[in-house]
Amino acid sequence: MESICYPGALLFNFGAFLLPALYGTLSKLWVANIDSSMVATTDVYTYVGVIVEVLNEGLPRAAWVIIGDVKRPSKSRLGIAHSLIIFQAALGLIMSIALISAAREFSSAFVPGMVKDISVSYVRISAFSALSSAIEVAVANSTRALDKPDVPLIINSTKFVINTILDFLVISKFHVGNYKPTVTMQASIRLACDMTSAIVGLVYFIITTSVERVAYKWTWRGSPPSLRALLVLARPGSITFLESAIRNTLYLWLVAGIVSMGSDYATAWGVFNTIRWGLVMVPVQSLESASLAFVGHAWGRWRHKVGLYETRVRCSRRDLLAIIFPALLSAAIALLIEVPLCVIMALRG
Repeated sequence: MESICYPGALLFNFGAFLLPALYGTLSKLWVANIDSSMVATTDVYTYVGVIVEVLNEGLPRAAWVIIGDVKRPSKSRLGIAHSLIIFQAALGLIMSIALISAAREFSSAFVPGMVKDISVSYVRISAFSALSSAIEVAVANSTRALDKPDVPLIINSTKFVINTILDFLVISKFHVGNYKPTVTMQASIRLACDMTSAIVGLVYFIITTSVERVAYKWTWRGSPPSLRALLVLARPGSITFLESAIRNTLYLWLVAGIVSMGSDYATAWGVFNTIRWGLVMVPVQSLESASLAFVGHAWGRWRHKVGLYETRVRCSRRDLLAIIFPALLSAAIALLIEVPLCVIMALRG
């Protein structure tokens, strides 16, 4: 079954990751047309995302082995997914409020000196992307683990289409009206689209998986959200949370050092990140998500086979290979794509 489903999941994931990458490139062009000195300011959105990534790589990463456990009852899997989404949304809201409160300090650390004052408003608007991102990632990871990669694709398709249309109408060279576009307009549009797409994805997820109509009556399919469900995710999620916190702290320390070197360096770093995440990493992210889902499924089947309550179990080489095969396949495909791509970029620039 996995050999049949893997290509489909990979295709859905590729589309879901490609659209935000395309918009990231387009948004740089929109802002460059407004004011080239403000291009570095738009990277604030990325750095907010890096901070939120610590939250998004905690419990949501555990979804692959818990919610992705195909032997677990479907009501339990859905209940854990609902609990995860509610919890992450609450954390995202708290993070957004904290970022708004510290907007000036955040701007001082991650925006070049000449545009710091203007960028404070941009930071305050972008802060609520923490909330939209937390909801989006929780929904995306849960639905991918439930073998529904169409939900993240719906989220990112909605975001891409609305963002592109509004940017074209409001802040492009061909915008409607006689006003002068500003970067805060771009930030406001992006935030509105992020929130809209996150809510659309959440509603689509609930309609397609969480409720059903039986005898003219709507019923809730999953277990109710609970603290117990979160505790199930906490053990595997704590490891990924700690790793992400350390990694992203070091990354932000690096970024702060680059920004302190001046606007040119900050802009160059932003362009590099746009190329990296917009071109190089899309196949890798797609392969990663596909492999995580199928590794989680294989792990769940093996764990149920050997016994859920067995504390000392041994995994044979055959079973281990079956569990990690999707990851090995994804790694091989990634190397086939990324190595030639990196060589071409190194030679051609």
